[in-house]
Amino acid sequence: MDAKPQQKPESPPSTLPPKGATSVPPSPAPMRTTLRRAAFGAVAGAVLVAGAVVAVPDAEESAPPVPGPVARAESAAAAGSPASLSDLTALIGDRQQWVETHPSDAPSWAVLGTAYVEWGLRSADATYYTRAEQALQRSLAAQPGERGNAEAWVGLGALANARHDYLAAKKWGETVRTREPKNWTAYPVLIDAYNGLGEYEAAGRATEKFGSLRKGVPALARTSEMYHNQGWREDALATAQEAADRATGPAEKAAALHRLGDLARERGEPEEAVAQYGAALRTDRGHLASLAGRARALVALDRTDEALADYRTVTAKLPRPEYVLELGELYESLDLDGDARTQYKRLRELLAEARKAGVNESLTEARYEADHGDPEAAVELMRTEWSGLRRSSDVSDALGWALHRAGRSEEGLQYAERAVETGVRDASYAYHLGVIESALGQDGPARGHLEESIRTNPNFSPLAAPLARRALDALGEPAEGGPADMQPPAPEPSTAPDPEQKPEQPRQEPKAEPGTGPRAEEEPKAQPARSAAASPPATKSGATASP
Repeated sequence: MDAKPQQKPESPPSTLPPKGATSVPPSPAPMRTTLRRAAFGAVAGAVLVAGAVVAVPDAEESAPPVPGPVARAESAAAAGSPASLSDLTALIGDRQQWVETHPSDAPSWAVLGTAYVEWGLRSADATYYTRAEQALQRSLAAQPGERGNAEAWVGLGALANARHDYLAAKKWGETVRTREPKNWTAYPVLIDAYNGLGEYEAAGRATEKFGSLRKGVPALARTSEMYHNQGWREDALATAQEAADRATGPAEKAAALHRLGDLARERGEPEEAVAQYGAALRTDRGHLASLAGRARALVALDRTDEALADYRTVTAKLPRPEYVLELGELYESLDLDGDARTQYKRLRELLAEARKAGVNESLTEARYEADHGDPEAAVELMRTEWSGLRRSSDVSDALGWALHRAGRSEEGLQYAERAVETGVRDASYAYHLGVIESALGQDGPARGHLEESIRTNPNFSPLAAPLARRALDALGEPAEGGPADMQPPAPEPSTAPDPEQKPEQPRQEPKAEPGTGPRAEEEPKAQPARSAAASPPATKSGATASP
């Protein structure tokens, strides 16, 4: 299923920007029409029921009506769960038609704006973020946030997270939390913002509060994410499995299965990852993130033809910059340099479009520049993020690696160490740190981190994983007994006298007659002993270095 619907919802040209060329299915009847039809149906139904009441036993009860797509989308939003793409499309169409004739309906504008944010994320179409911002501002114009319109503030926080403006998202989320501490909708915004800024303790507290306010699958998914960021793999897996077992709707179930696939792939189990991603796609064919995940896992299994097919499909329907970069690197690993250059060119175009739409994709851009372009440009990008308080493990890792690639390994070391020390068990973090340590001559730590990267996930990258093995082979085996500077000093030769040997008697010198001995200046002055520090250093082979 395509990420974009077949026909785009219509919206009032006076309030929303043009829709572009994509399209979505026809929108359902507006709410006023639905209510009018319901009233008419109730009258007609009463007449029919009055005539048939004697024919139907009292014990018989009619089945509840099946909820329509708009109702399903609203129910998912009320639970904090994702809606299917078709239901999300129906909700957008319904609210567009409603606000056209009810421009002062602040809650409907807030719902429409938040739905636009979700659609932009699910389709990788950043133009929807502009529409989202306009709809949310219309909501606040009709009813300011200070007068109870927290829904619009939450929508602006979700929009800021989608644009990777985590400071703004943190501001909106904390504003809602301060005014309405029990409003659970603020906490997913805060969790994403804190994680994006690298404030993992605050993210953990927000996750725990969210779980206390809103039980169920969404809280379990967030808790699994928290455990993952702390490096608690077993807890993350158990919680993610519980979320998958309890999920009901197709979109919710697919998201939970996708999480299980990610965890399996990160711990180096690509077969399990392929199975989980496949289950997610069977549950919801529109869950294209699982198609990208399956492509990564297939690469690890050396099933490159299948991986290329999945990557081509997902980059056509969900052109996120990170997916295009991964496809380019896969082509490069297969020595298909022309295809790789095509993807890198497309990546640069997508990055330019993102900047124009106000979306911060500097992390993906820095990763590209560090390995395939200009490392100095990567350093500049990540320094800007760091100074802007975006200090997540991803940013730390990217800045450390960019500095190393730019020839400043010593400066990059502290950032690479910080990324590993956050607790996130990412094979690429350990690989980058090991390479930097090796460049600085720290062979022992380098060997340990390179081994860790391969042990964590032997096939974490089609380009970097083989380089990690080569770097480890180049270091060779550690010296027997450990590094030389860790060896105990050799014992000094004993100077104690031999008890079997008689002490040597001093020789008696003849006394000189007065006036016949040597002159005073002929007696040499004692020379100071040469200290060990003054000795020339020894080379690695143990020979004395020549001056």
